[in-house]
Amino acid sequence: MTRAKEWPELPFSEWRDTCATLHMWTQVIGKIRLAQAPLINHWWQVPLYVTSRGLTTSPIPYDARAFQIDFDFIDHRLTITTSDGATEAFELRPRTVADFYNETMLRLKAIGLDIRIWTTPVEIPNPIRFEQDRQHAAYDPEYANRFWRALVQADRLFTAFRARFLGKASPVHFFWGSFDLAVTRFSGRPAPLHPGAPNVADRITREAYSHEVSSCGFWPGGAGFEQPIFYSYAYAEPAGFKDVPVRPNAAHYSREFGEFILPYDEVRQAAAPEETLLDFLQSTYEAAANSAQWDRAALERARPAP
Repeated sequence: MTRAKEWPELPFSEWRDTCATLHMWTQVIGKIRLAQAPLINHWWQVPLYVTSRGLTTSPIPYDARAFQIDFDFIDHRLTITTSDGATEAFELRPRTVADFYNETMLRLKAIGLDIRIWTTPVEIPNPIRFEQDRQHAAYDPEYANRFWRALVQADRLFTAFRARFLGKASPVHFFWGSFDLAVTRFSGRPAPLHPGAPNVADRITREAYSHEVSSCGFWPGGAGFEQPIFYSYAYAEPAGFKDVPVRPNAAHYSREFGEFILPYDEVRQAAAPEETLLDFLQSTYEAAANSAQWDRAALERARPAP
């Protein structure tokens, strides 16, 4: 596979409308999982996961059955499968969020899955209920596929980075509310009460940030920020964190976002993208762990020789 295929160009201006629509579609599917799955600490029961073809809910309980929903960004289909062999699917194409929502709920009922969800989107300003949203209706299959391919690269390197840690760590997972892929390490110590965030209920942030974290992720852009980035932050942010030099040189601390950011294009165009991204993840984690005096000897795994 060529570099362009592995690390595709993802200029936000070229797929802004598709990104906004896909964000809402993933919220529809994510809320189905949220409605059925038992609460796990830090809301780990709600994200989606990267697959070899797109994104998946993974198995969701429904009475004694299980089902899962998969976005396929190669053949551009949404597929619902159950543990008793039932399958429903439909094409991913330009269509309103209202149409996507209605089609999904009809397909669920067709295979005996009667599920009700709260239809107001989260973590965005001025939300439109799914069944009323005829504003978002774009779907460019090329850019949906590029976004997924970028997620594949981020997922594999976040997984390698996660493997270096012996302490509590989240899965590598895709949060449909914020529309980003993330992985989080924990010091093991409780954190102060989270002050809240715009467009997010306090009970969400306080459960998510009940303990000290160093978290990193990939975000495609949005909300006036016109480029995809890798990011890394700490909560509670320790004194001196923002002033620690990190690698590579293109990375910097954004006071607007309260986190270190590294443009995706800096990684994509680097001579060694994998090493560049892992260096960013490691150096920003060290900035958090050292500033907050984590017990690194107890929390980290010795890395084997190459």
